[in-house]
Amino acid sequence: MTLPMPSQSSPQSSQPVKKERSLLPAQIKPAVFTVGGLAAVMVIVQIVSSLMAAPGLVQYGIESRTVDGLLGVLFAPLIHVSWGHLLANLIPFLVFGLLLFVGGVRQFVAVTILVWLVSGLGVWLIGPSHTITVGASGLVFGWLAYLVARGVFTRNWGQIAVGLVLLVLWGGLFWTGIVSTAWQDVTGDTAVSWQGHLFGAVGGVLAAFLVARADKPARSRPQVAAGS
Repeated sequence: MTLPMPSQSSPQSSQPVKKERSLLPAQIKPAVFTVGGLAAVMVIVQIVSSLMAAPGLVQYGIESRTVDGLLGVLFAPLIHVSWGHLLANLIPFLVFGLLLFVGGVRQFVAVTILVWLVSGLGVWLIGPSHTITVGASGLVFGWLAYLVARGVFTRNWGQIAVGLVLLVLWGGLFWTGIVSTAWQDVTGDTAVSWQGHLFGAVGGVLAAFLVARADKPARSRPQVAAGS
């Protein structure tokens, strides 16, 4: 029996490979740049709006049941009434956005588009007349609802655990932002759009169902184990 002789290594192959140094792991970069980029756009939009005469860019939000208000469905999540309004949305926006990005770029884009449209169109359909709705809270509620509900549809214990943790930490938003705010709207007056929160959450649950259904063939495919 003949044994293969070890091949002579070329001078180039013996050189150590220089690893690219980075402050962020490769898989985290797209998430940080995408979610952080959207947050940066919101900040820039708020700067521009604050420099304009009232009502600033708020006029391009969603005006319910008007033709011009349909354009607000596209722009409203990027516009905020004030810096306080923006800052209240930024922290959960960044947290939920980064968690959502764990599923990959395509999943992030698909879920975000669905929540964006369902939330905006819901406000346009049932929001109060002669009012303009703006803010990223519809996305925040939609992303949270998706992250909480996806484990139920995928039956993935890891995703269920993440959903339970988020429900404990942030689940109060569903009560204060939807139920309590809707009750205040009935009994008095509130400037908070519970309609955007509600339809954002509906869009998130719908996205969780559709994503789980689309991924079902891959999850049910039997794994092949190598024989000894």
